[in-house]
Amino acid sequence: MKATVRFVSDDLFLGITPSGHALPLDTDKQRSSAPSPVELLLVALGSCTATDVASILAKKRQHVTSYTVEVSGERRDEYPRSYTSMKVHHILKGRSISAKAVADAIELSDTKYCSVAATLRPTVEIQSSFEIIEEPTETRE
Repeated sequence: MKATVRFVSDDLFLGITPSGHALPLDTDKQRSSAPSPVELLLVALGSCTATDVASILAKKRQHVTSYTVEVSGERRDEYPRSYTSMKVHHILKGRSISAKAVADAIELSDTKYCSVAATLRPTVEIQSSFEIIEEPTETRE
């Protein structure tokens, strides 16, 4: 796999993924016209684990109607300003979703399937949590 990053101008870059997708990057905090490389680490972790959890819950026949993952991170004050910890919060909506099924799916993603978490984990503490929001069942009058 090989990605390419091209300098465009003024702290603006264009990343080309190994699959050929273009992604703008902006390291100018004032302009902030595109995500920064360190922001993309949060998105990479969130999307990696979300893919795993959604797939596992579908196989477990859980009725999930909405699923969001929020990822926040703490960085060192000194350079390099690497992440020291990340919090991953899964928010699921649906009907009769099993808390055990969700916890098991997150655990499998954290420990077995998510390549991004495995890459970050040697130096970044990753904490996962979740909440389930029960959707009301439709009643007919």
